[in-house]
Amino acid sequence: MLALVLAPAVLRASEPAAQEYRLGPGDGVKISVFQNPDLSLETRVSETGVISYPLVGSVHIGGLSVAAAEQAIAEGLRKGGFVLQPQVTLVLQQVRGAQVSVLGQVARPGRYPLESTTMKVTDALALAGGGSPQAGDKVILTGMRNGRRVRAEIDVTELFVSWTPEKDVPIQAGDTLYVHRAPQFYVYGEVQRAGAYRVERQMTVLQALSLGGGLNPRGTERGIRIHRRGEDGATRILTPQLNDAVQPDDVIVVREALF
Repeated sequence: MLALVLAPAVLRASEPAAQEYRLGPGDGVKISVFQNPDLSLETRVSETGVISYPLVGSVHIGGLSVAAAEQAIAEGLRKGGFVLQPQVTLVLQQVRGAQVSVLGQVARPGRYPLESTTMKVTDALALAGGGSPQAGDKVILTGMRNGRRVRAEIDVTELFVSWTPEKDVPIQAGDTLYVHRAPQFYVYGEVQRAGAYRVERQMTVLQALSLGGGLNPRGTERGIRIHRRGEDGATRILTPQLNDAVQPDDVIVVREALF
């Protein structure tokens, strides 16, 4: 099945209603019955999807929505003759049965429980210890929304630099977040420190050369060339200006001065 590529705003709009969440093992719930305070209970759903409720005993609520779980408990109270017209309220306090996968360039890749139904992309990244030194600015989210596989690209740095928190979209059970390695450029030739370096936002050729320690005594600005691969796969050799922008995978070569 092909993934449906969505912008973060569309992904947010496609989020199912909170009451459609299905209870799972480990979820923390708080149950109360109107005008029956002695029937209030805070508990967790067992591994088999069951809770032990006063008077009723075992009630299977795993896999049910919050509304359906309320009805199941109410039905047990009604059938046992304990409450004639029970009005049961179930509040989901902590989500443990649902998990999200965080992969790629993060400190601790793995699967993590959704701590709440309002968890966002940045919350999941924080659970994984944040990005590693090699992490890029963008996170790819994949998952299911309304029965369709979706994919969204979120620029995490932009969330805070431009303060656009609305792009920090909610995540759901089964989602996967992938943090790609930051794009790199390469410097070699007559520089102090040849090697591979991270492409920063709006980086210029001059800034790129400074990461390599600048030109060594044999290098010359007239000898700077960029080897850049185009969309057709062909590599072109360019003669850049020092304020030109650097692109991912650029190879900056500094040639020796000819005297």
